Amino acid sequence: MSSKRDSLRSLLQAGLLFASATLQAADYYPPSDSKGGWRTLSGAKEIREKAGLDLARLETAYQVCERATPNGGLLVVRHGYLVFEKYFGRASRNANPDMASTGKAYTSIACGVMLHEFRDKIPAGLETKVFTEKLLPQAFPLNDPRKADIKLGQLLSMTAGYWGEGQSPSGYVQGKSQPLKPVPGQNIRDLDKSSLDVPLWCSPGEGYSYSSPAPHIASIVLRNLTGMELQDYIRTRLADPMGWESWGYCLHRGDYDMPHANGAGSIAVHATDALRFGYCLAKGGKWEGKQLVPADYIRLCQQASPYNPHTPFVLQFENNADGHLLAAPRDAFFKSGAGGFGIFIVPSLDLVIYKLGGKDGQYDPALTGLPQPPFKDNSRENWQPIPRTGFNEGSFSGDDGLRRVLELVSLAVMD
Repeated sequence: MSSKRDSLRSLLQAGLLFASATLQAADYYPPSDSKGGWRTLSGAKEIREKAGLDLARLETAYQVCERATPNGGLLVVRHGYLVFEKYFGRASRNANPDMASTGKAYTSIACGVMLHEFRDKIPAGLETKVFTEKLLPQAFPLNDPRKADIKLGQLLSMTAGYWGEGQSPSGYVQGKSQPLKPVPGQNIRDLDKSSLDVPLWCSPGEGYSYSSPAPHIASIVLRNLTGMELQDYIRTRLADPMGWESWGYCLHRGDYDMPHANGAGSIAVHATDALRFGYCLAKGGKWEGKQLVPADYIRLCQQASPYNPHTPFVLQFENNADGHLLAAPRDAFFKSGAGGFGIFIVPSLDLVIYKLGGKDGQYDPALTGLPQPPFKDNSRENWQPIPRTGFNEGSFSGDDGLRRVLELVSLAVMD
């Protein structure tokens, strides 16, 4: 009888501890770094017991990062604990590198906030056809009448029909790719007009092609509708409430200062503040009792969507709703950026991952006008990745490397 009572008591205590830990994780939000920052764990035992993660597997994920880019790092938060933080090359906690297209995620979330805050002005939400004199006067006269049918949800999911970028662009229709010829894309010296003027390769909704002009046009809609610059809207609705410190956009390009932030990317945020952004999304858009981001918009980022029936890319996030990443949960969603940057959110695991990357030029302080901290690791100067051949130990580059990191960290979860 005594043995049964002891067993019941142990089970009850374990249940109370679990409930307490769950409540603590749900209620916890980190103060800004200057006020104490993230709570942390150290040592394999403590990380396993409090965060349910295998440190050795996190180290393996970090090694993939090291083999992928000349500069970079890996940070992992679970249950509100910063359990892994490691950098190499020019990367560090307080660096402000050009995060390239990772910034598209910030544009999307800002648009989600806008749709809720200004719903009286844009009641159709993502269904709104935005090429109107009211929402996009900069676009007139239209250089293609089909643009009048473009919806905001299509712009944010890159199915508006805009021509893909780069020297070898591709279009996708129902998952099948087709090559596209290169066309002129964004010109930073005339960002708005050059983005608006990029031609369509298909009618709105009929195909997907990764095209940076599309999210920038969405940011023009935000600017026109809110009366605020993108960076100011992000600052007041997201950055200040979360306690980001010393961040900005890469507005300075040689002898030219861009008048507007590029909605297609090039935000520059401290690594621990990128985690705050992801953590807010993992918590359903909440921060210290306030709903900063609409929860229903975040859910749309995680699932298949009529705005993109062609690929698992919705509202500027790749999602795993179709299970194409076998080792990651179906609710995982993430955004990558050139140079090997990526922010990953897995709500079901209460997990946020931030991977830094970048070439040396992406750490140039002249881009943002913000000081970059000195770096001590000179071993990565002129570093080049080792090409992979078959199953060798070479580099996982590009988005393949990012997806690999997501899978490896997901596999590190032990509960």
